[in-house]
Amino acid sequence: MSLATYQRVRSMAETPRAMEYRLIGQITGELLGAWENGLRGPALMPALHRNREMWSTFSAACAAPGNELPDQLRAAIISLALWVDRFTTDVVAGRDTIEPLVIVNRSILEGLGQGRAVAA
Repeated sequence: MSLATYQRVRSMAETPRAMEYRLIGQITGELLGAWENGLRGPALMPALHRNREMWSTFSAACAAPGNELPDQLRAAIISLALWVDRFTTDVVAGRDTIEPLVIVNRSILEGLGQGRAVAA
């Protein structure tokens, strides 16, 4: 089976929650890998950009008409996305580390993982 075929089949079988879980896990792994390889400041930009882009996408989805998540949850996700955007600037400038970003991502993974366990 070709990679493209595998990816197409997986996307048809994977729930949105499972895709979110996988994406957040991959991006968190990229952040940690870059940090563990000694990258700091602007050298972290590829991993930081992917993280920022992911949170921006979550925020846009929460702000979209027809989003069925509870208002309070949507507001919390949008708030987190805004914080990620601002905090990332501090990491690039060398004023902070990626640790708080990783903690947020892992907290979301934990919440998504609990839903996966209940569904299984």
